[in-house]
Amino acid sequence: MPKHSIRENMLATRKHMAAATCLSTSLRAQERLVLTDSFRAARTIGLYSPVMNEVFTEMIFEVACRDNKVVVYPRVLGGDLQFVHVQNKHEMGKGAFGILEPTGQDICPASAVDFFIIPGVAFDVSGHRLGYGKGFYDRALHGLPDRGVLAGLCFDFQLLPQLPVEEHDVQMDLIVTERRAIDTGKRSAVRHSFT
Repeated sequence: MPKHSIRENMLATRKHMAAATCLSTSLRAQERLVLTDSFRAARTIGLYSPVMNEVFTEMIFEVACRDNKVVVYPRVLGGDLQFVHVQNKHEMGKGAFGILEPTGQDICPASAVDFFIIPGVAFDVSGHRLGYGKGFYDRALHGLPDRGVLAGLCFDFQLLPQLPVEEHDVQMDLIVTERRAIDTGKRSAVRHSFT
């Protein structure tokens, strides 16, 4: 199935999730993610602001702050992403595409982030990701030397056996849903708990 068809189907399914289901399922996915060894070991976390019924990330932010981790969020700068340190949610404002973005100036290079939590429209079990088609994360992370762990966070219905792939697509090292955490084998350092 072509990317645009998968994207349309997944976005429609996600859009029709009941608010209570989205909230409870997001909580389970976040709980699973913060139990991974990779998250626990990380000092700097790249997080996203959820839109359009993406998995919520508020609990991850709270756990990271409680554990004295540095948390950065992406900000769109032209055609690229810039990662900015955020200490509390008051440092966020409406940015590109109506998504909450950091308003501060404490810039963190992508190479300094130990663990990126990345949204997507769909993922596959090999770690491929289907985004919204703008390519921001692919440009920010493709070919990055010594990059941190890339963790795709999604609902289990968004995880497919296989996605169409292009050469510039960045693969995830870890996929986490409310039901499972999958080490894609793309990075030998990824170890996690399945509790």
